[in-house]
Amino acid sequence: MSYLLAAIKGLVLILMLLFTFAYLTWAMRRGLARFQIRQGPNRVGPLGLFQPLADAVKAIFKEDISVAKADKFVYWLAPLISFTFALAAFAVIPLGPKGSLFGLDPWVAGLNVSILYIFAVAELATYGIFLSGWASGSKYSLMGGMRSAAGLIGYELALGVALLGPVLLVGSLDLRDIVDWQVKHGWLALWQLPVFIVYLIAALAEMGRTPFDFAEAEQELVGGFSTEYNSMKFVAFYMAELLHWITASALIPTLFMGGWHAPFGLPEVPILWLFIKWLVFIFVVMWIWASWFRTRYDVMIRFAWGKLFPVALAWFLLTAYWVASKGGAV
Repeated sequence: MSYLLAAIKGLVLILMLLFTFAYLTWAMRRGLARFQIRQGPNRVGPLGLFQPLADAVKAIFKEDISVAKADKFVYWLAPLISFTFALAAFAVIPLGPKGSLFGLDPWVAGLNVSILYIFAVAELATYGIFLSGWASGSKYSLMGGMRSAAGLIGYELALGVALLGPVLLVGSLDLRDIVDWQVKHGWLALWQLPVFIVYLIAALAEMGRTPFDFAEAEQELVGGFSTEYNSMKFVAFYMAELLHWITASALIPTLFMGGWHAPFGLPEVPILWLFIKWLVFIFVVMWIWASWFRTRYDVMIRFAWGKLFPVALAWFLLTAYWVASKGGAV
């Protein structure tokens, strides 16, 4: 019965994420247009609200072309890898306390190592990007895939080390424990402000958003790893990219800003407060995207290794010393 319940919740979550993806594309295009003083989608339906449906129909019926020199099996497998693991990453994020979803727990899988799970699953999606570049039989695609894999080594190290301090402070890898800890002691964004900033910057690279969208720098690489993809195969990569954005924007408030709990003593409304915080970070990323410039690949690597990683490591060592002096987690 528990497996059936998990499967049902997983199906509902997938449908919710796909719906969110569809209308995030609409909100993104309207928002970027607003920032850049131009028109976004406004023809299909009121305020362009039916545009995602029109785009989906167009993508489904668009002619599917495969590259003659591609490794056919890997060429088709790569977008599935990226899309599948991007979906799976959201499964352990707690949307509220136990029993708050019509008497059910508002998560698909309650793991006591949920942070490790998210890191493992999210980074497996990078294999899809690298394999797509290799399997396409194009040097431009291969360069884009290699950039993505190399960038992973740069920003992921800072991203991982940035979380060691909060994990030491709380004494748990479970997102639910981290959220509950913040109710008693305050937001981790205040306790761990330097690594919160490091995590925000590294998360932008994780999402592939400006200024770190170097894997698909079209002025250098035509279209990056997805140059030779079209139709639904290209859409799968695009969906995976925005799903990373959705997951990261929900994970940041969960880790550092109290998760589903209300801020400033406001009334508790489970799920609603996490949704509001999620919208805030969606907006912040869109704002940066609309107003910042793309950095060069080598600049990003130097910044990640020379600035982000030393700050994250130094703060982790300070946190470790403080926790040890206290005799354990707070």
